[in-house]
Amino acid sequence: MKYTQLGQTDLRVSMACIGTMTFGQQNTVEEAAQQLNYAVANGVNFIDTAEMYPIPPTPETQGDTERFIGKWLKGRSDRDELIIASKVAATGGPSVQIRPHMALNASNIELALDSSLNRLGTDYLDLYQVHWPERSTNYFGQLNYQHTEESNLTPIMETLEALLKCQRAGKIRHIGISNETPWGAAEYLKLSALHDLPRIASIQNPYNLLNRSFEVGMAEIAIREQVPLLAYSPLAFGALSGKYLNDQKPEGARMTRYTRFVRYTNARGVDATQRYFELALEHQIDPAQMAIAFAAQQPFIGSVILGATNLEQLSNNIEACAMDLSEELNQGIEAIFQQNPNPCP
Repeated sequence: MKYTQLGQTDLRVSMACIGTMTFGQQNTVEEAAQQLNYAVANGVNFIDTAEMYPIPPTPETQGDTERFIGKWLKGRSDRDELIIASKVAATGGPSVQIRPHMALNASNIELALDSSLNRLGTDYLDLYQVHWPERSTNYFGQLNYQHTEESNLTPIMETLEALLKCQRAGKIRHIGISNETPWGAAEYLKLSALHDLPRIASIQNPYNLLNRSFEVGMAEIAIREQVPLLAYSPLAFGALSGKYLNDQKPEGARMTRYTRFVRYTNARGVDATQRYFELALEHQIDPAQMAIAFAAQQPFIGSVILGATNLEQLSNNIEACAMDLSEELNQGIEAIFQQNPNPCP
């Protein structure tokens, strides 16, 4: 297992991070424990969750993912060796109504954090992330920014002050952002430097062969400011495994079960997926492993968040995080990208 220092923090995280958003929808509590046990036994020390999980979110299941992890943690003696990350939801986005008001202010952040800690059965989080911006901007596939004047937004300064309070109380060690833009990342960094507020340790955004938009405006920030990417959806909801090609609908698979996941199914995306799939087979490498290894080799990456619904997938994905792609294979990937760049941003 490869490990990286998470930005300017003292956290040393495994390149493979276990994403848990299937726990409570596609995975039972027993299956979740099996995945976590397997991951830790194979060198993974990084677990990522969120208060709104599992996905798709529903009022009935909200918080179950953290409850599953909490049940697994109970009685373990290695909590201090694990890096556990969660997220606070904001207004807008895809969330269910978790709280009466979901602004990113002190009262809501404190309530969200205390609820997460209670479900997880831990006194602190190693990394606490803002799941998405409160403001209207480009995230979850939104392009072509349209400015909207919003009078009731919580200023980022106020969010940072609230997170500082939580940090001083010993409830969180470090903070991060997710689904953010270059402006948002720069604003967090600027305000933390000017006012001695917590500095973001990481950025959790999507990154995969079908969506390399992070490279456009965020990669330079990640490298120069030492705020690495925690890459989610490295397999584009499983599309890059090739299992959905030719209109296949594997039983139990995410995009078979949940028709809301259409981000990676447009014509350009399917065409690019087919070409990446054929390239992998040409080089005698598993297509899913090629996609994950591609993400893991990027200089701005801190960790790759892996979602799996069974141990075979999980084993395959963890193994891919330690693989090195040949120069010839990387050139083949780049050739496909140049002909069909970012088909599914």
